[in-house]
Amino acid sequence: MSESGIPIAPVYDDGTLAEFRPAEKLGRPGEYPYTRGVHPRMYVDRPWTMRQYAGFATARESNRRYLELIAAGTTGLSVAFDLPTQMGYDSDAPAAHGEVGKVGVAIDSTDDMRTLFDQIPLAEVSTSMTINAPAAVLLLMYQTVGEEQGARAAQLTGTIQNDVLKEYIARGTYIYPPRPSLRLVADTFAYCRAELPRWNTISISGYHMAEAGATPVQEIAFTLANAKEYVRAAVDSGLDIDEFAPRLSFFFVARTTLLEEVAKFRAARRLWARIMKNEFKACDQRSQILRFHTQTAGVQLTAQQPEVNLIRVSLQALAAVLGGTQSLHTNSYDEALALPSAKAARLALRTQQVIAYESDLTATADPFAGSYAIESMTDDIDAAASELIDRIEDMGGAAAAIERGFQKAEIEGAAYRVAREIDAGERVIVGVNRFTGDGEEPYKPLRVDPAIEATQAARLAELRRRRDSAAFARAISAIKSAAEGTDNVLYPLRDALRAGASLGEVCDALRDVWGEYQPRDI
Repeated sequence: MSESGIPIAPVYDDGTLAEFRPAEKLGRPGEYPYTRGVHPRMYVDRPWTMRQYAGFATARESNRRYLELIAAGTTGLSVAFDLPTQMGYDSDAPAAHGEVGKVGVAIDSTDDMRTLFDQIPLAEVSTSMTINAPAAVLLLMYQTVGEEQGARAAQLTGTIQNDVLKEYIARGTYIYPPRPSLRLVADTFAYCRAELPRWNTISISGYHMAEAGATPVQEIAFTLANAKEYVRAAVDSGLDIDEFAPRLSFFFVARTTLLEEVAKFRAARRLWARIMKNEFKACDQRSQILRFHTQTAGVQLTAQQPEVNLIRVSLQALAAVLGGTQSLHTNSYDEALALPSAKAARLALRTQQVIAYESDLTATADPFAGSYAIESMTDDIDAAASELIDRIEDMGGAAAAIERGFQKAEIEGAAYRVAREIDAGERVIVGVNRFTGDGEEPYKPLRVDPAIEATQAARLAELRRRRDSAAFARAISAIKSAAEGTDNVLYPLRDALRAGASLGEVCDALRDVWGEYQPRDI
């Protein structure tokens, strides 16, 4: 039985697949329905982007880690922000106490963003930022820093996650209610179309739902249902489908169940191509293509026998590569214990480099094409995910289903089933419920100095002391006026940040107008 509860046959052959006609059903790599990949030659000409996710403590400390990763050969940066930043709070806010710099880097202002990317040429480096509710704010800071370095806005490349719907489902770092949050996403689409044409405006994420317990089928079904909601919001705001859809991107997990994960990625591409072509009538081929980043499964890492995580991550990375990912982050083996050490982060990157440069997986596009097992599993996942998407559509779409608590309840049910299987020993976790052993070497974890909270507070005090208070007040007022009306809010947000406003101050201006989301009891 697969992770999604779909039976796996001991043997697959052409009799199992009555409709198995690869040339007709699959097409070629780079052609509709993109089951076999989004580029004709995939990794033959160049490998995927190796984008290592990092960020902790202060901007200066994270900057040092980025420079180390670049020197080690990473080809794209990926920023982890601390919880206060993700929730739109400054480091000196009461709600931020005890969390500053803990699970990511603290970014309170454009000053911090300048420090974060010191000596890193933003015109040349692609940057992904895992940020959702205040994604527009961090993007505007990044644009300002890039332009200060001499880059044109049109040169800047990267991705903001900007996927707030999954926050209501699985992660919880939301600020505003769903409807104004969707408006902010649509405003970001429009802003980037005009100002940052090479920027990926959203990374619609199944990863966090999978980490919360979603099965592979649930992961892609809920992700694509959310994507449809974003597309509708953008179209309803007046954008043409082919004006913004080519910049949509996705973010999935890669588990150790390699065969099902490869099939999942193939099914997701085919489903999205069908949705965009048939439902939204997208004409531009780029609008029909599902481009995705993959991260290996943090939830499958174990604190017991942590070195075994190196093998898990290698398997998961293989699943992502064989599934045709566009970029990949490999987790560090010690992440179940603490923030990754520099050595562990380097080993995680080396895992990708060995696959890319020492194996033959990059010599041909779609090595698994025509596999009876993979094609059958792809069909099964496609059908099951389509059925789940249809159920969400019958409820009125993803936002309406979220308000009913549907996705959250489905994921919790799947997570409970897995937990019971692990406890009963029916699902083997090496080093946890089988093949356990004593004599593990002690591990010295990386810890964040709690004094950085005071350091960040001092930086904020200095920012507020030196800025023009009248210009600041006018800028905050302009944000509120735009939020109350229909103007694109990103332009006054940008002006306020350049007038010395902090992240928390501009998020509070929107809170004053839109309020905060309060989850319903399920």
